Amino acid sequence: MIQIPTFSDNRGSLGVIEKFIKFKIKRVYFLYNLKKKLSRGMHAHKKNIQFLICLHGQLEIKFKKKKYFLDSPQCGIFIKPSDWHEIVPRSKKSIVLVVASDYYDKNDYIM
Repeated sequence: MIQIPTFSDNRGSLGVIEKFIKFKIKRVYFLYNLKKKLSRGMHAHKKNIQFLICLHGQLEIKFKKKKYFLDSPQCGIFIKPSDWHEIVPRSKKSIVLVVASDYYDKNDYIM
C-alpha cells in the first residue's frame, strides 16, 4: 500500500503518482458501475504489474493471505505479477483507476 502525495488548497486536491510507478505505463483503465459485494479480478498475471487507486467509494482488495481496504484517492496498491487478487466493492458507486505495465493480453491471465 502506497500513500499518494496530495497537494490541497481552496480549489481542491491534486494527487501525484508518477514517482511511484517504476514501469512504463501501457494501459490505463477504470472500473465503475460496480455492484456492491460482486467481485472483480479473481486472477493473477504472468507479467503485468498494476497499480490500483480507489477514486470514489470503498474497496476491499484481497490477496491469498492479506486484504486491504481502499477508501480514498490518497492511497494505492501495487499488484505484482503472480499476485492472485480479488477486488470487492464495499460501497455503491465505487470507482477504481488502474494503471498497468502491459496492454490487455488474455494469455497473461492466471485463473
